[in-house]
Amino acid sequence: MSNLMEHKHVAVFPFPFGTHSLPLLNLVLKLAQASPNCSFSFISTEKSNTSHFPKPYIPDNIKPYSISDGIPAGHEALANHPIEKVNLFLQTGPQNLHKGIKMAQAYTKKRVTCIIADAFLAYSFFVAQTINVPWIAFWPPMSCSLSVYFYIDLIVELAHRAGNVTLDSVPGLSKMRIEDMPQDLLISGRKQTVFSRTLVSVGKVLPQAKAVVMNFFEELDPPLFIQDMRSKLPSLLYVVPIPSPLWPTSATDSSGCLPWLDTMRSKSVVYLCFGTVVGLPPQEVAELAEALEESNIPFLWSRLEGVAGALPDGFVERTKMRGKIVSWAPQTQVLAHDSVGVFVSNCGANSLMESIFGGVPMICRPFFGDQGIAARMVEDVWEIGVGMEGKVFTKKGFLESLNLIMGKEEGRKFRDNALKMKRTVQEAARPEGKSAQDFKTLLEIVSTS
Repeated sequence: MSNLMEHKHVAVFPFPFGTHSLPLLNLVLKLAQASPNCSFSFISTEKSNTSHFPKPYIPDNIKPYSISDGIPAGHEALANHPIEKVNLFLQTGPQNLHKGIKMAQAYTKKRVTCIIADAFLAYSFFVAQTINVPWIAFWPPMSCSLSVYFYIDLIVELAHRAGNVTLDSVPGLSKMRIEDMPQDLLISGRKQTVFSRTLVSVGKVLPQAKAVVMNFFEELDPPLFIQDMRSKLPSLLYVVPIPSPLWPTSATDSSGCLPWLDTMRSKSVVYLCFGTVVGLPPQEVAELAEALEESNIPFLWSRLEGVAGALPDGFVERTKMRGKIVSWAPQTQVLAHDSVGVFVSNCGANSLMESIFGGVPMICRPFFGDQGIAARMVEDVWEIGVGMEGKVFTKKGFLESLNLIMGKEEGRKFRDNALKMKRTVQEAARPEGKSAQDFKTLLEIVSTS
């Protein structure tokens, strides 16, 4: 296959917000290692590229190219606005992506032969059409959330007509409720943003993709969902999201989380982290802290920047013998540590994956996007955790959840199910598994384009 790859050039378009770009880079690392003669041009905003390049583990056949983020000169403060910066980037449209392709072709002296893009950049399909190359869509959010984009009209109608009902008529999503849906999809009429209009278009263009690549495990998805998606898409591939061998196993544990965990009993520690995109409201930070203090359970709390002031006076001092608060933790290793008994999370796709790898039960407080769907899967489909009532932390509600998950008898079901899922994904990742075959299929598409 290496000879076939000699003149191949893949343009890669990540969605440069949240944690979308990391899993796509991970996929490209795997492809680049398997096809060293193929060129991969990672085309994104300068801010996004700076966080990934240059790194010693990035091979020479992956090169970054920076395109406009759409933010007008003199209005740099808009980069801190969570929705407006996305809208401005999307408004740059296909022309911006074409500029990236021209830069990459000029540098490599090779024409682009294939496009791999985050499905949220739905208009990258039209770029592929224009230059007459295959378009491969990558789906980094919660896998079964893809179904929602094919049933938007039905879901919006249900939301307006019946309120918070279950989605019994959507194959594989019968446990889901309207409240679990990405709210950007339920916006209609004049209230729609550029982002919400883009999301609505996803279900219309994906059936024209050469392949749709899921960043998940087929073995964990509802069979009815998989069957329905296969009927709608030319090719649905599952490539397991285990890090590429090129990816470093860890960054430094500068906060000393792992040695601290070594001093704790098995399954005794509560680990809390809510990502980098949205912070917890101050009131919920206070409720969590009060519950943790009353519970007497050891805890490790990561990423409290901006809201640490909401902690009750004296909380850190009073809990210092059994609590540790850090600005950053090596999350993959933390969740793989035997001392961790539960992960309190926003249920983002990457965090969910790491919790499954570690076999750790979850307490979920979703914020936005696909996190509500992921939380529902955790609680009602896989039964490896619980969600917070009303999607809000209260002292009483969190204490009840802690006692349920951490209890010797009450928590057994969650621990057993989490361990079963861990074993399932370990089995799925074996070289002879379905995912390995799907990866070979993806390589063939890239090599014959």
